[in-house]
Amino acid sequence: MAYAIQWVRSLIYVISVYVAIAVVGLVLFPWALFSRKGARTGCMAVCRYVRWAAPWMIGLKTEIRGTPPKYECVVASKHQSFLDVFLVFSALPAGKFIMKRILMYAPIVGQYGLRIGCIPVDRGKRGAAIKQMVESVEKGTSTPGQLIIYPQGTRIAPGVKAPYKVGTAVLYEQLNQPCVPVAANVGLFWPKRGIYRKQGTAVVEFLDPIPPGLPRHDFLPLLEKTIEDASDRLNAEAGFHAPH
Repeated sequence: MAYAIQWVRSLIYVISVYVAIAVVGLVLFPWALFSRKGARTGCMAVCRYVRWAAPWMIGLKTEIRGTPPKYECVVASKHQSFLDVFLVFSALPAGKFIMKRILMYAPIVGQYGLRIGCIPVDRGKRGAAIKQMVESVEKGTSTPGQLIIYPQGTRIAPGVKAPYKVGTAVLYEQLNQPCVPVAANVGLFWPKRGIYRKQGTAVVEFLDPIPPGLPRHDFLPLLEKTIEDASDRLNAEAGFHAPH
């Protein structure tokens, strides 16, 4: 019975989030279309709703630890569900994502993404996409800020091992910017798929930045160990231990 009640609460919450996205997106769309500030205001409003509604609707608190960067950098984040997207973005003053090019054509969402400085890339053309991103930043055509990238390339459930892709190392190396690792345990409460949301405290943690200048073969293992060790710690804090 308790599971069924929580599932219904989760369903209501999920629906409310999509309603909030639609309402905010439509109401602020004229402002967002002509103003980067308007687009970011709309995105931040949705993030605030997600965090505000979760505790009383589904019993899920959220916490952001560490010191989010205010300078230009690459933010390499553990990606477990859409919740970490909301949390990481809401903590940054000028966050922007690497987004799939197909999202450019999504009504409203695509325009918001482009207006806040997200960089569209062709899925499956990773090498060309990285070259495009680097060239865009170097030419000054992209919006300054914190470039959020997921080193594993997709959402990975807690306890599941997946390789860290070279794209993050290439960006770090060629942009010559600090890289701020971000750990998370949000997938324990908000899964990659499905409606059910668990009660508890979901955490993302901004870790100490990795200064620019490390060789690629040193940077990537360091990034992986830093994020994975911190994420394992957050998982254990929530009572989860990955099977060996």
